[in-house]
Amino acid sequence: MRKWGLLAVALGLTVAACGGETTTTTADGGGTTTGGGGGSRLGVVTGRGQLICGVDGGIPGFSFVDESGTYSGLDVDVCRAVAAAVLGDAEAVEYRRLDSTERFTALSGGEVDMLSRNTTWTISRDTSVGLEFAPTTFFDGQGMLVRADSGIETLEDFAGQAVCVETGTTTELNLTDQMRQLNVDFEPVVFQDADAAYAAYDEGRCEGMTSDKSQLVARRSTLPNPDEHVLLEVTMSKEPLGPVTTNNDSAWFDVVKWVTYGLIQAEEFGITSENIATFEGTENPDIARFLGQEGTLGSDMGLPNDFMVQVITQVGNYGEIYERNVGADSEFALERGQNALWSEGGLMYSPPFR
Repeated sequence: MRKWGLLAVALGLTVAACGGETTTTTADGGGTTTGGGGGSRLGVVTGRGQLICGVDGGIPGFSFVDESGTYSGLDVDVCRAVAAAVLGDAEAVEYRRLDSTERFTALSGGEVDMLSRNTTWTISRDTSVGLEFAPTTFFDGQGMLVRADSGIETLEDFAGQAVCVETGTTTELNLTDQMRQLNVDFEPVVFQDADAAYAAYDEGRCEGMTSDKSQLVARRSTLPNPDEHVLLEVTMSKEPLGPVTTNNDSAWFDVVKWVTYGLIQAEEFGITSENIATFEGTENPDIARFLGQEGTLGSDMGLPNDFMVQVITQVGNYGEIYERNVGADSEFALERGQNALWSEGGLMYSPPFR
């Protein structure tokens, strides 16, 4: 087992010139290698020494890049957790900003190793599109943002009105279905990326903006006068959001899947980035296996046996990730709700690490 704690790694930070949208953090200061070659993506990532993770990059609290080129958010921390598990270094991640229409092509073509980009798990994406969905990291629902003085209180009030929506999303399809069921003749105004959609809403080109509720809350905070906008009391869909890989690569999918489950299990065990050292030499056999002190759970998957030690030490457990990005320790203060552990009334549940 590797030593506990952070590995001493010399890091270099470079900002790539590709459209000004990609920030690259490398472990060796060198360039990056786009995936390819045979075998599992696990071997590609290990050989490259860096994870390439597709994100939105424009949603505060989930994946957001600031003026200095630094990425942060719940989705970003999932990328960091996978890098910590595979490479022992949570900072060995190159983030690629992808809009809703290019994300699946980028994944299937090998441009990115995984998506961690507010992508809804649906049957058609799981089957006909050829994706594999790792465990949900945020249970959400589709909402509607309007101006507080618009007089709009229900979806029926949108008769003859315009709604801004990002195309190529389940959001667009859900909106159409809901309005058809209600027999509301509205005007959809579609955009390829979220930035353009919110800009149009802010300019008054649409009476409403629809997306996942968490995204609407986060984006409202970036509008010039956030208090002038409110979410309607309506939920149009279920939106289970989580990381995604491609089909036909079980080894890589297992890694992303079990690292995600590991974040949840760590919270259930009460293991945090602050107290993990106290579990060294634990006599609890479940925790000993989870942390790689016994058994071969990590090596069976092609990872160091202490992969969850690296994840928790460098990134934290799911609860820590949630609270600092979108929960009580953030400006959004979103309650856990469905995203609480199953033992606390939520939907977050991990199968046994055995």
